[in-house]
Amino acid sequence: MGALFVVRTSDPGFAASALAGARDQFARHGLAAPAERAVPGWRVLHAPHVLGGPETFLEQGEDFVAVAGTLTCDGRIGRPALAALLSMDLSHGPDWARLGGQFAALVHRRGRTFLFTDYFAAFQLFRDDDARLFSTSFLAAAGALPTLSFDAQAVYEMAFNVVPIGDDTVFNELKLLGPEAMVELGRDAAHVHPLAKPLPDAPVETAESGRIEAHRDRLSAVVQAHSEPFGDRICCPLSGGLDSRLVLAALRAAGRKPNVYVYGRPGSEDVDIALRIGASQGFEVEWVDKGAFRRLLPDAFPEQVERNFQDYDGLPVYGEIFESGANAAARDARHPGGALSASGGCGEIYRNFFYLPDRPAPAAAIARTFFARYDRRDLTEAFGEAGFLRAVEDKILAALGRPGDRGALPRPLIEQIYPRVRCRSFFGREISLEGRHGPYLMPFLDHRVVAEAMTLPMRMKHAGRFEAKLLAAIDPDLARLPSAYGHHFAEPPGARHLFSEWSSRIRPAWLRQKSYALQRRLRRAAPQRSGYLADDFLGRVIDLDFPAMRRFFRIGNVADDGMLMRIANLEYLAARLGSRVRG
Repeated sequence: MGALFVVRTSDPGFAASALAGARDQFARHGLAAPAERAVPGWRVLHAPHVLGGPETFLEQGEDFVAVAGTLTCDGRIGRPALAALLSMDLSHGPDWARLGGQFAALVHRRGRTFLFTDYFAAFQLFRDDDARLFSTSFLAAAGALPTLSFDAQAVYEMAFNVVPIGDDTVFNELKLLGPEAMVELGRDAAHVHPLAKPLPDAPVETAESGRIEAHRDRLSAVVQAHSEPFGDRICCPLSGGLDSRLVLAALRAAGRKPNVYVYGRPGSEDVDIALRIGASQGFEVEWVDKGAFRRLLPDAFPEQVERNFQDYDGLPVYGEIFESGANAAARDARHPGGALSASGGCGEIYRNFFYLPDRPAPAAAIARTFFARYDRRDLTEAFGEAGFLRAVEDKILAALGRPGDRGALPRPLIEQIYPRVRCRSFFGREISLEGRHGPYLMPFLDHRVVAEAMTLPMRMKHAGRFEAKLLAAIDPDLARLPSAYGHHFAEPPGARHLFSEWSSRIRPAWLRQKSYALQRRLRRAAPQRSGYLADDFLGRVIDLDFPAMRRFFRIGNVADDGMLMRIANLEYLAARLGSRVRG
């Protein structure tokens, strides 16, 4: 990307203030001075990638298109993709057969202006309740509003599961544009056009050879469209797992020789396996130990946290603003000179992500088994367990197009929860933050690849059976090398791998709901703050009485460092936004 900010001009005072704030926030994000355009009733700001990359803005006469994120159209990227999108008739919605990637796009053509996101709305586009503004920057959107209040449901979702899900943000007054909507910017108001985003809802039985060929073709088309302009200027991760290796295989099959890297500490299994793979295949693997990046002293901590806060738009994945700057340095190293960065994220479209048996189940069971990562001792009376789980259930049903359906859902439909809910929220935040800095390839969240994966029978998803066969078909040399699963991917999964998945599938929903709290209580240890969460560090950037978050949490009980970090992130956010945050 870069960034997009769009504001309605019917209230000149609000628009002028919002635009000034957005320009300032773009600069704090490291973006170049934005291009500005006017369409009837609206003002548009657009900035390119921080670190360079394909063109994301194209103007032809009075018509123009501005994109945030990484868009492909007609199998092309950059200027050719923009030109193809600008010529597309959007009056009945985008032609999804022609579009790919994760992005937010504004198209002004023949006097009409449309604003929409990618198929799953993974690239985040924030909007206010009155549809006066739309922004890819959370902080720019929040900064434009006079009053903000924390949404308890979203606060708890972020604390328990890293990010809020659905269209919610941590503030009641800010939402995300959902996948089912395209906005037309009229002279006096924003008009919402509904969009249909179907996925296959039943497995397809077919010959294995034909199935592998179909999946290979889908994946190849997506990788080729993204990678072709970059040649070998691509950075690709590698670990002991399956997903990153499949991305690397697809890039190699496309004729690319990416720069390969691995993250991990000394002695890490991922590091060991990645280095062995590189040595075997004759390519260098760059090993990055983020923990060795540098050690901050307490006096230097506030400046670094503020830099992280601005760099990661207030709310990074996992709440990691309390770190040394290693994450930003690693990210920038993935985009040298505007290079393409690839990711194996969302690869579990090929696997049984929720580890559920192959039978129908209600959405409530998924809410209990996956989203109930809390210990009631950490929470105040603001938390209502039944209401929290029902809200998660409702978001799942809304994403599936089944609002109010409390009955058992067909098992193939349950598989759609992973891309439509989990990937959209968790990887969507990652995509949106990375996409500000440079082009990003996450092929397993491309809707055409996802659609093909939704046709897999469940038996082929267990223990990564089909994904391993796909890898072996694309790159048998990579498949035959060691993995973290105790077997290589050109052979059937081993007993350890099979047992690990089976033991999760057989646990009933009620037990899985209580697993997190039981594990916490078995530890019986009092919270011990260390590293950058120790009082000597954290106390320099937030009030350790947690005046904003103590309404929701009993901070002294929280023994989960990840949860504490996210709670502290929200406390820092509240302090930075100041008096506009109420209640």
